[in-house]
Order: sequence, then structure tokens, then C-alpha cells
Amino acid sequence: MLTLHHAPRSRSLRILWLLEELGEPFEVNYVSIARGQGPGAPDPANPHPDKKVPALSHDGALVTESGAIVLYLTDAFPHAGLGPQVGAPGRAAYLTWLAYSAGVVEPALFAIARGHVQAEGEAATAAWGDPRAMERRLAQTLSAHPYVLGEAFSGADVLIGSAVQFAQRLMPGHPEFDAYLARLAARPAFQRALARDEG
Repeated sequence: MLTLHHAPRSRSLRILWLLEELGEPFEVNYVSIARGQGPGAPDPANPHPDKKVPALSHDGALVTESGAIVLYLTDAFPHAGLGPQVGAPGRAAYLTWLAYSAGVVEPALFAIARGHVQAEGEAATAAWGDPRAMERRLAQTLSAHPYVLGEAFSGADVLIGSAVQFAQRLMPGHPEFDAYLARLAARPAFQRALARDEG
């Protein structure tokens, strides 16, 4: 059985969404988490070693970190067609976008949110590079194709889409982001995930 350890109004919504996309039976264990603002505290019922979300239990195994969970699920349930399998065309691009989401997109968005963006032409000193270069790469990708891998929705869109949704106000002036988010929001699985978010 698949069990998602999930806190409402958190980044684990994206894994709830992916589980809805997979079409496999799953359970949701609603837990509380420590939050920067507002109520919340670590939950003893949460098996995540850091008491964060998301965490996924499956047949006695625990998987944490969103990118790892997305890869685990799309590999474990290949019939859903949400991630190219080992040896398939597009696998390299898929792995690249999963890693790029956690290693570049999210740190860059937090840098933009905190005002830590270099002046134009200034050498990037952060490991993830220039946040505006990340923004341009996303914009170019989504101008050329409806999804990050091209014509087909994949698990990479769960990660990239949730990041763009979270930080849309930080990257204004991109109609391709608006269109992308509208495509994602129209997916029935996304709507089902929203309905289950609060329990």
C-alpha cells in the first residue's frame, strides 16, 4: 500500500497530485509540521526523519524528498506513462529536470524571494547560478513546448509546475508561465488533489 504522509497547504500537495495522476490506490496520513509562520509543530506520527513532508511509505520502504519520491513512483508504476523508463528516449532529460528542480529552481526562487539576486552581468557566486538565468531557461522551455519534456505531461511537471505556481509573483511578465499553470490546473488529478489537501 502507498501511504503519503502529508500536511495541508504544504509542498507535499505535489506528491498528492502525482498519486492522483498515477491512478493507484493510496492512503493519506495527515500530519502536522513546524511552519515558519502560524501554528504547527513536528508530529510524532510522521515517519520522516526530520518530521517534514512529503514522505511516502510503500511496502515497508520510506522515501523522502520530492524529487526522489517522483522518480520512485514513476519508475514503480511505469504503466501510468508519467516518466520515461531506464533506456527509453527522454530518460536523460527527465532525470535532468528532476535534479534541476531541487538543485537550481527552488534555491534560485528563494534567492529571488529574499532579494539575493546579482546585478545584471555580475558573476553568480551561488552554487545554483544566476536566478534570472533559471527564469529565462524555464520561460524558453515553456515557450517552445506545453510541458518541460515536450508534448507530454510527466512527473517533472509536478515539480516544476508546483515551483512556478508557488513563485509566479516572483517571475512576472511571462505569459508562457500563465498558460502552463492553466494547463496544469485543468488536469482532473490536480483538482482531486486540491479537494483532498485539507482532508
